[in-house]
Amino acid sequence: MRPRRKLTMLEDRRAALETCAFCPKLSRSACPISDAEALETVTPWGKMSGTYDVARGAAPPSREHAALPWACTHCFACREICEHRTPVAETLNRARAEYTRLGLAPAGATIVRHAHRRRLARLDERIGALRVSIGHRDDAPTAVVLGCEYALHLPEEALDAVRAAAALFGPIRLLSGCCGQPLDAAGDPGRARELEEAMVAGARGAGRRIAVDSGCAYRLRSRGFVPFAEAASAALGKRSTEPVFGDRVLRYHDPCLLGRGLGCYDAPRRIVSRASTRAVQEFTYRRERARCSGAGALLPVTRPATAEAIARRRVSEHEALGGGSIVTACGASVRRFRAVGAEVIDLSSVVRRLVLP
Repeated sequence: MRPRRKLTMLEDRRAALETCAFCPKLSRSACPISDAEALETVTPWGKMSGTYDVARGAAPPSREHAALPWACTHCFACREICEHRTPVAETLNRARAEYTRLGLAPAGATIVRHAHRRRLARLDERIGALRVSIGHRDDAPTAVVLGCEYALHLPEEALDAVRAAAALFGPIRLLSGCCGQPLDAAGDPGRARELEEAMVAGARGAGRRIAVDSGCAYRLRSRGFVPFAEAASAALGKRSTEPVFGDRVLRYHDPCLLGRGLGCYDAPRRIVSRASTRAVQEFTYRRERARCSGAGALLPVTRPATAEAIARRRVSEHEALGGGSIVTACGASVRRFRAVGAEVIDLSSVVRRLVLP
């Protein structure tokens, strides 16, 4: 028998690539990108097959092939319906790094990488201002990472999150820097790991580590950090709270990395259930089958029209079900939904109003 030829890249992902490439199911309906674009090439099968073609030398690396790994929000929805639980998102993310090394990354991802040092400087400035406002302590037993989306783009929600954390857990150590998730998605895993290590070093000695943003919570899951939703729900416990939103309709949207990534479904719903006299409303597809907002893994900068179309579909479903306010626990999703006209409340703002009405 002739020996199997080694792949030119992603050899350690051979099993995942071959499983998808030879699978008769396209899994189109599971993927928010292929659902929005209606193209076979961006189904999970199409993306993995195209990547496998380059890896096995059947096609030369090209910008067209390089665009495929970025046609993914890392939402894990295809994994949920796959009998083999194939790690599509993880494999495509590895491919991003390979194509970046070859100089074939999409322009949007390249801009993110080149602008990241300036982004970190702005982030440090915003975190510094928040530290003053909440009495940050370098030796506080509770370390909190907000996430870039909150610190840079959602100032009200960022303040709500740190105020709520201080009210629930006492003095907090508000961490500066970035967990590395954006750079990892942009194809620079080495620099992403450096940022992650710096973040973890800042939390050294803290008995409690909390991540407000779902992406940060997922990235730091093996470093002792827990999602804010989980920590806040436990801290609220049997505490008496008022339905601060009255009889307002609150519909919860599961962030992909918090839900499918970390399995955190009940804690945020327990929090939302306290905030209104009405029961928590749901999307048609929820929990493990929840649909992505289109905000993840740099899709808004690499395929902006697709990201907008995905968000509009989620908001249209919300309105068809009766509307109200969408509650979510993902800064990027808050921005996506608001950009297409939805009324959105971040979970951190719900918690802040419950503990500091």
